[in-house]
Amino acid sequence: MIGLPKRQIDEEPDELREQRRNRFRILVCVDGSDESYEGIRYAAQIGSSKDCDIILLYVRPIDQGLRTGGLQVRVARQNMLEWGLELPGIQYLKRGMEMLVEQDRVGEEWNMVSTHTDVWGDPLGDNKIEYRHEGGRTIVLKLKTAPDPASGILDQYELGPYNLIIMGAPNKWYGGLTSQWYAGVAQKVAFLAPCSVMIAREIVGKIGHGHLVCLDGSSQSFEAVRRDAVLAHHCGVALSILSVAKTHADEAQAAEHLRDAKGMLAEMGLKVKETMIRVGDPVEQIVDVGSDYSVVAVSGAEKSRFRRMVKKSVAFSVMGSSETTVLNIR
Repeated sequence: MIGLPKRQIDEEPDELREQRRNRFRILVCVDGSDESYEGIRYAAQIGSSKDCDIILLYVRPIDQGLRTGGLQVRVARQNMLEWGLELPGIQYLKRGMEMLVEQDRVGEEWNMVSTHTDVWGDPLGDNKIEYRHEGGRTIVLKLKTAPDPASGILDQYELGPYNLIIMGAPNKWYGGLTSQWYAGVAQKVAFLAPCSVMIAREIVGKIGHGHLVCLDGSSQSFEAVRRDAVLAHHCGVALSILSVAKTHADEAQAAEHLRDAKGMLAEMGLKVKETMIRVGDPVEQIVDVGSDYSVVAVSGAEKSRFRRMVKKSVAFSVMGSSETTVLNIR
């Protein structure tokens, strides 16, 4: 079988990668759906700091529309950078940019740099426009070529690094081993990505209801509480903590975990609006309580991809079952 041409990527300078490690970088995957634009709204809220960079990404199939469309590649690239060509994804990225920054503010304060990279033997390749604000903030619009969207997103992570990937919720979320063959783009990325992943859903009627973070007593869940508390504080929303006891006999231990978490955050100068204990199945209880919040934060404890596959993950199940936005913190 003839393989695809080897992907040609210029290695990022070590100095640039080191600079990126010192910033909070958000990768927002855009596909034109309402849910993906909801993800942009979250990114705008989270990434308002001058120390945060936001990268909007659209992944297009290899050679889409160029062999049969009669377009000259040089003209296609030029028009794309001028936002004058209706190539798939361009208008999605443009709309996303408009949501992040008002058009009349993209002027002298922003320096624009455009870049092209040949990949996969595709005529159009990878293209990006980078807007750098004099205050330090960066917004990147990336039109990426890949065999499929999921691999393109994960490949982009490797070019990062990124602290957070935001994706719109899929229409269907598969459970169990079925997910290994039929999972959609968002589910595949959520399963494979090394960093935290947010699955964005509409928050109609939940705006201002704050974050709910889930605590199970593990070191990973305490770290999730700490990180989401900082995030909620940065976004100016209240934080609530939920601990689910499997039986009534476990309630005392759950209460102890909540006291420890409140103490940890108090030492950081962060407040907790309320703490709650529920008894029962963790996924069912988290989904039920979380329906009143704009974001539910869970801890992705399993680092190994194999263990994620064979072990039923509460975090992964909540991502698929919840009707609100879920942040899986890794």
